[in-house]
Amino acid sequence: MNTNGGFSLLIFALPLLLLGWLFFTQNKRMKQMRDFSSSLNVGDRIVTSSGIYGTVKHLDEASAWLEIAEGTTIRVDRRAIAMKQTDTASEGVSGTTASTPATDAAPDDAPGSTPDSQQNGQ
Repeated sequence: MNTNGGFSLLIFALPLLLLGWLFFTQNKRMKQMRDFSSSLNVGDRIVTSSGIYGTVKHLDEASAWLEIAEGTTIRVDRRAIAMKQTDTASEGVSGTTASTPATDAAPDDAPGSTPDSQQNGQ
């Protein structure tokens, strides 16, 4: 008898299963991105996909206005916002903040820190 029928079916079914899995995971990722984009609020501290740190100042259907420095606002596509900035990222590499003086400014090496007067030589 013909024993190659099961093998032929497997060769045909495997790519179809792979394509189905790819479509499912892509749709899941797109839904997560839509949910994340709709959960953004004015005042959220975010990071764009290109690595720009900022605070959301205004939102509309397709764009977000981010304040990246005091008085500097840029407009980006909402799809370019990669994640919300967490407070734990500003603690520094060691994870302790007890040894640093209590100031409102973030440490110089912290993500999202802005140049202060000491860095500008003033």
